Amino acid sequence: MQLDLNGMTPKQFLEQYWQKKPLVIRQGFKHFEDLLSPEEMAGLACEDVVESRRVFKANDEWQAEFGPFESYEELGETDWTLIVQALNNWVPEAEELLKCFDFIPRWRLDDVMVSYATPGGGVGPHIDLYDVFICQGSGRRRWRVGDLGPHKEFAAHPALLHTEAFDPIIDVELLPGDILYLPPGYPHDGVTLEPSMSFSVGYRTASAKDMISSMADHIIDKDLCNEQIADPDRALSEHSGIVNSSDLERIKQQLFATLDDKLVSEFSGRYLTQSKCELDLPEESLGFQSLDVTEQLKLQPLVKLGGLRTLYFETSVADGVLYINGEQLQLSAGKEALIALLCDTQELSAQDLSPWLNDNDVLEQLTAWVNAGYWYFDDID
Repeated sequence: MQLDLNGMTPKQFLEQYWQKKPLVIRQGFKHFEDLLSPEEMAGLACEDVVESRRVFKANDEWQAEFGPFESYEELGETDWTLIVQALNNWVPEAEELLKCFDFIPRWRLDDVMVSYATPGGGVGPHIDLYDVFICQGSGRRRWRVGDLGPHKEFAAHPALLHTEAFDPIIDVELLPGDILYLPPGYPHDGVTLEPSMSFSVGYRTASAKDMISSMADHIIDKDLCNEQIADPDRALSEHSGIVNSSDLERIKQQLFATLDDKLVSEFSGRYLTQSKCELDLPEESLGFQSLDVTEQLKLQPLVKLGGLRTLYFETSVADGVLYINGEQLQLSAGKEALIALLCDTQELSAQDLSPWLNDNDVLEQLTAWVNAGYWYFDDID
């Protein structure tokens, strides 16, 4: 699968469009094929661990229901949509789609969402707070996109936040392989013209409110930031009720001093690698030994579990620090190349790992990750 940004380089796209304005990319994927069939998607939506919903109208009122679902016959053949979140957690083919957008770092990734809709189906006019590449699969869908502005939003249903009518700046019919890029804040509405599937690659960040709240929990849990203000150079005060400019500066410095690179990276590394949806992890250790891993690597590569979040920080990678699935992990110093390999790539071959396979500590850690299901061998007899 190869992405064509209508002749633009990824650098040009980021400079001209990313978080700036929408873009229709005609035939961004030539000969695009659906990553799964509607029947396979319906099967996923039957599973308790898969986040799914369907949206439709009943008596001219918007409705939304959450899975798992057992049947769709009652919905008829028109005017409904089925949505499955985190397709990349369950369908390995979604990784090939994600790789096409790796000019944006994975820590910004939300997930790959798939929707199947019958003619007339959609989720109504709405505004998203994230960047999204809507990749049209089979079928056709009409999209209308409005401009930024003070659009009034309202609850069309407790699970559906819609926006008022808008004048479109884009009114387009997407065909298989076409892509619609939308930055946050642009109202949009998609209506299916024939049975169709679309695959949305979404990117978002947490709000400062959510990050600060979670960081406070992290500080409390780890018993950090216990230092108090010291002011041995205090000047005489003539007003006991005042917080003067010097004291305000001390208070600010006490707060800002806690937000050093170490604390921010240790917290955000854990925070950003937590999966919002279930991962397809085994309930118990798989029981591999180190020798099993090295022998299997001679036959096939290790594959990173779909949806597994891994990252490292430029400021701490030389110390051997990386983050996987909400955990901070420590390798020995000098493992920058290995950490980059683990976090940047989806498959690990014996050749890739050869510089470290004689390192017992690395091999034990790799075996532990295989037993946890973070990396797996695709074909085990």
